[in-house]
Amino acid sequence: MANETSDLIDTFYEKDSSIKSENTSQRIIRKSPKAKYQIFDETEFTRGREVLGDLIVHGMIASGGTDIDWLIEHKGGFVILEFKGFHNDKINIAKGQMIAYEKLHEKLNQSTKCYLYVVGCDNIDFSDPDSTVWMFEMSQWKSGVIPQNTTDIYSEELSKNNKFIVYREYMHEVSVEKLRDLVDSHWKEFEKIRL
Repeated sequence: MANETSDLIDTFYEKDSSIKSENTSQRIIRKSPKAKYQIFDETEFTRGREVLGDLIVHGMIASGGTDIDWLIEHKGGFVILEFKGFHNDKINIAKGQMIAYEKLHEKLNQSTKCYLYVVGCDNIDFSDPDSTVWMFEMSQWKSGVIPQNTTDIYSEELSKNNKFIVYREYMHEVSVEKLRDLVDSHWKEFEKIRL
């Protein structure tokens, strides 16, 4: 009986490990084509970013500041992407940055077309087209589809109200490939714009 039991256990675990190895070998990670743009001189790129840091010094009244992660203009139409990293299934967006994005989106849509996406991501490999990001568009923010929380509803800790907290559960999950397709669809839409 003991031999039968150990044979059964050995058989089970051997089958289990062979199934796992078959599944692992069948799963192929796709790679995206070569990046369209590359940084040729990383030292110069880094130095260029640091130069601006020297503009902001102690004693100045002005503080804060942010950038736009990706701004695309084509035939007068705009796609703007802001990337934020997830921490505990939420992203933080500075109030000032979000107010600026709201105004920019509003003004650009008065005379042309503008799509503004906030993209949340974990430690992601953008070269893998199947990697996942979460996102929302500014029109969803303005319409209230995305809750505009300034405190963490899942935490009892008090936090400063100088940021918005957006939870992953309110964002739309897409693959990197689908995000690329979305950006390209806007580019094609802008092709129809008459200047």
